[in-house]
Parts: sequence; C-alpha cells; structure tokens
Amino acid sequence: MCGIVGIYNKSGDVSADIYDGLIQVQHRGQDAAGIATWNSSRMFTHKELGLVGEVFKRDELLSLSGNIGIGHVRYPTAGCDDVIESQPFYTANPVSITLAHNGTLINSESIRDKLLKTHFCQFNTSSDSEVLLNLFSYELSKTNFKKLGRSHVFKALKNIYESISGGFAVVMIVAGVGIVAFRDKHGIRPIVIGQNDNGFMVVSESSALSALNYKFLYDVKPGEAVVIGEDGRLTKKSLSQNSAHNPCLFEFVYFSRPDSTIDSISVHKARLRMGDYLGDKILKEYGSLNIDVVIPIPDTSRTSAMQVAHKVGAKYREGFMKNRYIGRTFIMPGQSARKKSVAQKLNPIELEFKDKNVLLVDDSIVRGHTSKKIISMVRDCGAKKVFFASASPPVRFQNVYGIDMPATKELIAHNKSVGQIKRYIGADELIYQDLADLKRAAQIGNPDIEEFEDSVFSGNYCTGDVTQSFLKNLEASRDDSRRLQ
Repeated sequence: MCGIVGIYNKSGDVSADIYDGLIQVQHRGQDAAGIATWNSSRMFTHKELGLVGEVFKRDELLSLSGNIGIGHVRYPTAGCDDVIESQPFYTANPVSITLAHNGTLINSESIRDKLLKTHFCQFNTSSDSEVLLNLFSYELSKTNFKKLGRSHVFKALKNIYESISGGFAVVMIVAGVGIVAFRDKHGIRPIVIGQNDNGFMVVSESSALSALNYKFLYDVKPGEAVVIGEDGRLTKKSLSQNSAHNPCLFEFVYFSRPDSTIDSISVHKARLRMGDYLGDKILKEYGSLNIDVVIPIPDTSRTSAMQVAHKVGAKYREGFMKNRYIGRTFIMPGQSARKKSVAQKLNPIELEFKDKNVLLVDDSIVRGHTSKKIISMVRDCGAKKVFFASASPPVRFQNVYGIDMPATKELIAHNKSVGQIKRYIGADELIYQDLADLKRAAQIGNPDIEEFEDSVFSGNYCTGDVTQSFLKNLEASRDDSRRLQ
C-alpha cells in the first residue's frame, strides 16, 4: 500500500503543499517518500528512503519549483530497499513525465517483456510502476502528436486499460498537459479529487483534502481518467467499458484513516458497524464469557472496540500506551524486526488487566505473532482470562492488488482452524468477524456497491485472471527469508 498526492495551484509553488499532503497519507507508507514538480519548462524531483519529515527539509522543498506537483509515500516491499525503487519515476520520452502509483499490476512481467522485445524500452528497477510509466510513454508516442493535448493522453490511457490488469490508482505530471490521474476499472485502490480557490488536489484519501482546506469533489470512478490542465481546467473521461466497482475491503478494516470517506462510505461509520456486528456475534455465540473489560489494540481497532463494549455491556478502557515513533508492524519485513517493534511500541497499563476477564479487540490477525506477544503481555499483568476478537474474518490468502501481504505460509489462518489459531496465540477464546457482516458494515454506507475486493478473506480475485503460477511466484517473492536476503 502506498499514498499518492497531486496538486495544481494557479498562483504559486506547490512543493510545501505536496509535503503537507504526504504527511496526511504517511500512514500508507513509511519506507520512502518523493516529490516531483513542473514549472512549465522543467521537471524537478527529490526522493529518499525515510519518512516525509526526514526526506524533505527546507532546502529540498525550495529546490522543487513549479505550480504543478505530485508526491508519493511507499511502504516496504520485497526488493525495495534502495532509493532507486522510490517514486515518482521519471522519463523524458516522448515528453517529460513523472508517475506515482499505488497498487499492483498483476501482468507487469509480460508487459515488461513485450516492451523490451518490441519497443526498445529501458528499465532501471523491478517496479511495476516503472513498467506502467514506460507503457504510457510508448502509448503516448503512438498518438503521433504534433502539439500534445488531453485527447492524446486519453487515447494513450484507453489503450493502457485494454492491456493491464490489477488494482491501481495513479497520478502523473505530463509536461505540456498537466496532472493526470486514473483508477483501475474495478476501483480497488482509492483516489479522490478536491478543489479550493487556488486549484485542485488529487489524493489517496479524503482526510487529506480537509486537512489542506480543499473541498471534496468526488471519487475518481473505476476506469476513469482525470486531467487537470496547466490552464487549471479539469476534464474527466471514462476509458473502460467493462468497469465494475469492487473497492478493497481491507481499506476499511485497516489502512485508511477513520476520518476518510472512500466511495461515499465513511471509514469511521464502517468500523462502528463492524463493532456492532462483532458485539452481536459475541452475545449470540459466546454469551458466557463474563467479560469485565474491552480493550483495543491501538490504533485502528479503537472504533470497533468501543461498539463491542457497548453491545456486550462491559467497560471500555485504554490498556496500552503506544509509542508514536514506531511504524506500523504489519508492513515491516522480517519477523525479528516485527517482534522487536511490538515490544517497543506497546506498553500495557497493568491495573487495567489485573484480576480481570479481558476482551482484546484488534482490526485483524495477519501472522499471529503480534497477537501472541500481546496476549502474553496481558497475562503477565495478572489478567484472569484473555479473550481475543478480530473485527475482520481470518486472513487466509495473499493480496495481489497492492497490499504486500506476507507469503501465504506465513498467514496464521491459512489452512488452520479457529481452534488451532486460538491455541497458537494463547487466547482463552478467539472470535472472528463473519465476512458477510464485514461486507454489510461497509455496504450500508453505499448500497450501490454490490461486491468488494475481499480476496484476503475469500481467495476470490475480482479481476478473474489471477493464475496459480502467478500466486506461486508471488509467494516466493514475499517469503520473509528472501526479503531479508
């Protein structure tokens, strides 16, 4: 998962605003950050490994002149420990273009091979984002433009939609045109547009719009492209005839900020409903637990945990102090790094656990190691019994559309029963949200969405072209031991 930002400002440089926008989506990527700007005659870029505040200081921002810009934050993935893999990516052929991408192209290798064999493209990284940049560059050159305009961009993108598959949200600077943004035909990855008196902003989440005083306009539709021209005029066009709306369900569970709205669905309200349904399940199927206190695993699960406590009639308490300077452990490669991070990140408040039957609520259970460690910490604080509830169903399958899930063999729920998982993490009871209830929690916010991208729970991949061979290769690339090498 990554975060992307694009800003057009009719009256001044945008680098500082891009910086502020990236801060607002920092939770979507903590490994690297980059900004590119365009001043009508020259492209400027700066990117490095690290958090936004580490990568950009005053001098770096001052060097990025121009009233058009894009930015990117990246979370760590296999093979991405070098700044050369950071975004935005740049090419000067056929015009200056920079691209920032959130998502995954599942057929990027075949596209790369074709471009290498027939179109004399050059690749400097293993990133599918560079594949997408080169493909757009090639398709744009095929339009044989004399004076580049929006129609050439739309024509190039239409051909791209016919050849690529996956989940993606993209922002680009195309010299002579402006900012270009587009979304995959299933709407898996989010991207929204806002406006203020000075211009427009394109970003992964709506919370960033309000933070920078932009008024939300709309979500980019599945298969839609938007051009914000150098003249400040916005044009949008649907480029895919077979669009189906299947937003990623895990966005509502974990990744997105609660103050964001995705495809007209409030993340906060979706999480409240997750807690309601989870609480109803506990009352119906686990009514004899005699819960004294409900405690969330900070931060994402707080909203759901409050509703669970309300439903089961138990006290809600904050039981963990969180170190704000430790990153999100889900997106840290390497089990030793995650174990160390969990120990440093969460410190229990002993009096909230001592001599109590405790229900811990988390947003999800991925590898299970974090849950096991936390339960051990709670027992050391003197809890009588420790119950564990997940606001989402068991995570059993790889994600192929932009979430760098662990290898399938590292997922605690893959090919294991709830009882086996309960014994591994050391809980006295383990309760998972039902998939139907999770879908309902999101769908109530937008009844027009009939299906969600829920492959990590169901194993059903909505694009319909994910092969066993692809999954096998992906499995090998995501193995922790290979990442650490």
